[in-house]
Amino acid sequence: MATQDEIKFLSNPSIGQHKTKYCRFKKFGLKYVDYKDDAFLTQFVNEQGKLLPRRITGTSLKYQRRVATAVKRARHLAILPYVTDLLKP
Repeated sequence: MATQDEIKFLSNPSIGQHKTKYCRFKKFGLKYVDYKDDAFLTQFVNEQGKLLPRRITGTSLKYQRRVATAVKRARHLAILPYVTDLLKP
């Protein structure tokens, strides 16, 4: 029988460890989501132009609603595209 020291991991043992998610608005004290700042809003949008969910970004519910409204306003004013092939470089 193999001892505990002789057992090799078949996969990376750090796979099950998750980074802690945080709301960047609460952490940095941001109160307002500016719909005119397209560089900031692209952090919450994937390559196709869809909004990323809270479970991926870690944003709290209050600020996720504000981000969604800001992205929709930016799309309406043609600051962000509705649909695209590759939004991020």
